[in-house]
Amino acid sequence: MDTIIAPASDANSNPANFPASSGAIPFAVPTSRWDDSAAAQLSPPELLLYRSNLLGSDLTVTNFGGGNTSAKLEEVDPLTGETVEVLWVKGSGGDIGSMKLDGFATLYQQKLLGLERHYAGPEDDDKMVGYLPHCTFNLNGRAASIDTPLHSLLPFAHVDHVHPDAIIALAASSGGEEATKAIWGGKIGWLPWKRPGYTLGVQLRDFVAANPGVEGVMLAGHGIICWADSAKSCYEHTIDLIADAAAYLNSKLAEKPAFGGAVTHPADDRAAIAADLMPRLRGLMTGARRKVGHFSDDAEALEFVNSADFQRLADLGTSCPDHFLRTKIAPLTLDPARLQDGAYLAGKIADYRDLYAAYYDRCKRPNSPAMRDANPVVVLVPGVGRITFATDKTTARLAGEFYGNAINVMRGAEAIGDYIALDEQEAFDIEYWLLEEAKLQRMPAPKPLVGRVALVTGGAGGIGAATAARLMADGACVVLADRDGNVVEEVRAGFAKQFGKDVVRAVTCDVTDEAQVADAFALAAREFGGLDILVANAGIASSAPIEETTVELWDRNYDVLAQGYFLTSRAAWPLLKGMKEQGGTSVVFIGSKNGVAAATNASAYASAKAAANHLARCLALEGAPHGIRVNVVNPDAVIKGSRIWDGDWRKERAGAHGIDTGKELEEHYRQRSMLKRDVLPADIAEAVYFLAGDQSAKSTGNMINVDAGNAQAFTR
Repeated sequence: MDTIIAPASDANSNPANFPASSGAIPFAVPTSRWDDSAAAQLSPPELLLYRSNLLGSDLTVTNFGGGNTSAKLEEVDPLTGETVEVLWVKGSGGDIGSMKLDGFATLYQQKLLGLERHYAGPEDDDKMVGYLPHCTFNLNGRAASIDTPLHSLLPFAHVDHVHPDAIIALAASSGGEEATKAIWGGKIGWLPWKRPGYTLGVQLRDFVAANPGVEGVMLAGHGIICWADSAKSCYEHTIDLIADAAAYLNSKLAEKPAFGGAVTHPADDRAAIAADLMPRLRGLMTGARRKVGHFSDDAEALEFVNSADFQRLADLGTSCPDHFLRTKIAPLTLDPARLQDGAYLAGKIADYRDLYAAYYDRCKRPNSPAMRDANPVVVLVPGVGRITFATDKTTARLAGEFYGNAINVMRGAEAIGDYIALDEQEAFDIEYWLLEEAKLQRMPAPKPLVGRVALVTGGAGGIGAATAARLMADGACVVLADRDGNVVEEVRAGFAKQFGKDVVRAVTCDVTDEAQVADAFALAAREFGGLDILVANAGIASSAPIEETTVELWDRNYDVLAQGYFLTSRAAWPLLKGMKEQGGTSVVFIGSKNGVAAATNASAYASAKAAANHLARCLALEGAPHGIRVNVVNPDAVIKGSRIWDGDWRKERAGAHGIDTGKELEEHYRQRSMLKRDVLPADIAEAVYFLAGDQSAKSTGNMINVDAGNAQAFTR
């Protein structure tokens, strides 16, 4: 494979960008975060939650959504009034770092122990899951996890089961069992790989009963499970075990280069390469739903993809089920010297889908669910980093983080032996487990715009922000582009709280600046993988009689309203064209009633808007063969929430109509309309939403007036 060579001074100046050839990135060593004063006033269930949140919020301890915790607590049975023992255990699908008390399943412990009468052997694992709801305490609707037997069958009050990288590195190495003995002597036991379920719980219980001195057990391929008599001692025991494993691995990693040492230097322009590559990959990943991308060139990713052992280890796939379910059987690897070869990329995606289909055919059972999306989730590029794709941004980001965990695991596993990936059939049986399929089927249907990426110019203004909010409300990712960097960042921060930080980005962009426009679309490509929706909304307004209209004023209107729309459309075009096979894309211009109806003292503004409207019609013709639809929304008098109307435009238009600038102006426009109603930013946003989505999939070259009715603006 060809290498990408960076200047030595750049490559070696930042260890985070190019890890040194001796040694390796170390494992983080966790320390206790327990606060006795915070814990003192908590009830037993609240102590379990406190312990769980401490563990889950520390990514050196467990991964997002991974691990589970439990406590056996005395409760009053609401039906009999008797005191009974209740197992509180993290419910299915929760995250111990962010969960609340309602994230725990609660079950009668004695009923759980009584389930063994229904168990005849490993073939009953799935059947045993069906009995768990019959053990529910106090009508708790939280579904119990498949790992519940690991907790219920152990005779200890408090149990933690976590999957930190340092622990999984031991669990996924040929030298893991020997290392476990070296680190802890006989205090921590070892069980070979067994898929999660009742059988593993029985094996664990029997092992502990036969080895009464053990304080925890390494579960090969899974992680570690340990216990104690109190919430605090259980938490600190878990932290100490992880710290022991990390310290041991770090001592081994210091002895030799990770992954056989670096053979490829990182490219200087990794972000630019990703911005160019991701949309082209995204366009090739055809399927039921569009993908959103996530790029990372963190130290772990670069150390791995630039190493001598990269291809060998990447081909093996991941080991821990927690990682595998989010990253697929194996990543797609690309030759950095061929990234500009479209036929090469198309062939690599097609080959991956064929390989995945072959894997499905080899491993499927008579009752296996139908094959799911065959596209790769993880794409690795030497010199560049790690790219992940999923149907939404959060899932794509988490997939990348989980593969980062897998890289850490491989590094540690190889330091003490040979890395062992999950057996192919075992991997398939987990991926297509009927219980996993049932969980997927219970998930709510995705929102209509999930998987779509939009860029909105003038994104900090009234119409722009309202449009962005409407698109995000139905699942789209949005880049807010605005020339006022401070204001657009404030808007982004507000949306991040409302919709989540994953789905919104902000960029300072003056649409009259060609370089800034290019940078804005590069950001959309790098942060989300491409573009599906362009909303050209950035605008200004001016009012002056023709004799007072200067060339400067005329040019300013045309620079923003005509040339600005041209520049943004031109920059968006390559990204939009690439999504033809995914169902096409949409461009929406925010026009104006004045683009079709003459306006007093506004020749520069109105004619520039008319130019933009005609540009949209031209682009509709040009875009149709590529699946690009181009339409226009023509607002009128959107005064409330508008930054344009907060400035000179209000005074100028009031002067043109001979009225004051306060309520009288708003009343003037309201009464001028046929429907006698105000037009709000949210009204424009609804029209944009219609034109951006599939409900208008057969509409292009159209104008929609959102003006409360104005006969002058009727299209002809």
